[in-house]
Amino acid sequence: MGANTSQVSDLSDNPSLKALLGTDSISENDPFWNQLISFTFISPTSSGDSKLLEEAVIPLAKIFIENNPRSGNFGSLVRVFLGRTKELKISTECQDQLFIWQAHNALFMIRCLLKVFIREMSEEELHLQFSYQERALETGSEDLLEELLSNLIHLIVEVPLLDITYSILFEAVTTLLVFFSYQLFHKDILRDGLIYRHIMKGRCLSLTSRMVKTLLYNFIRQEKCPPPATHIFEPKAEAGLLYGLASGVASGLWSVFTLGGAGSKVGVDQEHNPLPLSNQSLLLLLVLANLTDGPDWPNPYRQAITCFRNTQDTSSLSVEQPHTFQINFNSLYTALCEQQRSDQATLLLYTLLHQNANMRTYMLSRTDMDNLVLPILEILYHVEDRNSHHVYMALIILLILTEDDAFNRSVHEVVLKNVTWYSERTLTEISLGSLLILVVIRTIQFNMTRTRDKYLHTNCLAALANMSAQFRCLHQYAAQRIISLFALLSKKHNKVLEQATQSLRGRQGDNTALPDYVSIPLAQDLNVIEEVIRMMLEIINSCLCSSLHHNPNLVYALLYKRELFEQFRTHPSFQDIMQNLDTVIGFFSQRLEQAGSDLSVERVQEVIMKGAQALPTDRLKKFPELKFKYVEEDQPEDFFIPYVWSLVFNSGVGLHWSPHGIELFSMDSG
Repeated sequence: MGANTSQVSDLSDNPSLKALLGTDSISENDPFWNQLISFTFISPTSSGDSKLLEEAVIPLAKIFIENNPRSGNFGSLVRVFLGRTKELKISTECQDQLFIWQAHNALFMIRCLLKVFIREMSEEELHLQFSYQERALETGSEDLLEELLSNLIHLIVEVPLLDITYSILFEAVTTLLVFFSYQLFHKDILRDGLIYRHIMKGRCLSLTSRMVKTLLYNFIRQEKCPPPATHIFEPKAEAGLLYGLASGVASGLWSVFTLGGAGSKVGVDQEHNPLPLSNQSLLLLLVLANLTDGPDWPNPYRQAITCFRNTQDTSSLSVEQPHTFQINFNSLYTALCEQQRSDQATLLLYTLLHQNANMRTYMLSRTDMDNLVLPILEILYHVEDRNSHHVYMALIILLILTEDDAFNRSVHEVVLKNVTWYSERTLTEISLGSLLILVVIRTIQFNMTRTRDKYLHTNCLAALANMSAQFRCLHQYAAQRIISLFALLSKKHNKVLEQATQSLRGRQGDNTALPDYVSIPLAQDLNVIEEVIRMMLEIINSCLCSSLHHNPNLVYALLYKRELFEQFRTHPSFQDIMQNLDTVIGFFSQRLEQAGSDLSVERVQEVIMKGAQALPTDRLKKFPELKFKYVEEDQPEDFFIPYVWSLVFNSGVGLHWSPHGIELFSMDSG
């Protein structure tokens, strides 16, 4: 960095950097700083380039850690940045790129150094790195760390997003992420600290709602990174003396800072990360929203996320919700629909559905819910290619949606044409509700044959159970899939029973009951399978009791595989629920016998349709309505904070951390 630096390998030999890292104090008013921060470069956006930069910066930062107590130059660098940002808003309005460009460069240097500092020292030691400058130069006693944090938030919320400000706004968001990265190096969840207190209390508190709103709008706008020419300083012909001097310096000293020299892959990086500010803003928003409450204060960012409202809501803002604000729900909904391919967008959707009642009500009122539900179903359909956390969040979103009866009715009214990503069968026409059933049952089957995660299939079944009373006109494939899942469960149940029987045969003369003696894994498998069988029987029963005449395809599939259910008639766990299935199977079997032999498929369906109208509903025993509600586990931060930071670690644009020393999660988590 600094003049004449064009490759990472040049950093250690750069005279300006040597002076900065040395033991001599440099006043913030020294012309040296203009030379140091007068470089143009393309910020790294790929992990590979960021790794190269980090490896070059680490030894330099360690030298700085040794020398800064004497020089206080880190504090001076921070003050230089703060000085440049005072005129940032005016500079933006006047299209004055010089201050924006130099402020960006100073902040980039601060961020690179901070990232190493945070890995190498505690918060208290980091705080000292800011205060050494005061001792060296005998300046005021204000808290420079808090000043920087406050300045970054002011910058994010006040500077408009334009081509010339894109890079510095991205850098401000990224620097805040770096400040919070202390969490990566601690296995336990951090619940307090200097940075937490500065961000959640004091001077930053009043900007909470504006900060959340700005980060959401950055996500909504999905602005692509402008081409380098629009944010590299270019002198204007009519500019004043300062520009003229800068132009002269530029022609003699400045060069483009590219991490690989002439071979830097700018186009490729922007292809892989076309929306760096949008992505980084979303990651920061998730980090802020999942900070734990302090010892004596709630997390204001979570408060803001839970209570913001639609711009079309004209009711007065509640004084009981101090961080509320208004945002365009239609724009936010559209962005959420378009971006569900990423973990972080799915996590934001979950957060809003679960925590913001206004947004949840709005989403459920939409008449184009297929735009939201289809991307979620696609995540589940490609379950083998997704990490377990992403799949889990997609399922929870479906569970929350199915808590609403209107949603459960409306999904059967939306007819889809040619679902291209569903490759097992050609679906030329199917309702959204039937597709949802197909995909969720497929997820259960995948889970039972691969991961065997009890929570995953429990949530799948809960969503189906919530919908079951509203099943309408199920597609024949959906009806077949319900029965095929039951067939798989029956087969597994019989296999485990056979294994248990063989186990008992080895104990001749032992009169121990089956559940008392079989091995713990076998007993656990049997319990899980029987729980799932019971739930599936209840789902089928709920549909038959509530909407038999709407679901001839389910009755057809039930009759076609009626032998599957015979073994469960006398099973003590299923006897009660089997009564209704026996009644339905017996009633329609008799009707088909009366209709004659060698019936065509069309004739069978006709008999079923007429029989469904004739079956007295009072012949079916009533059971309590199936209703499940999603409730977060106690201490949800134990799941969400490692998950969010795994997303920052893996998806943060231009950020690279060595996996060595990461304590919060294992490298294969998610």
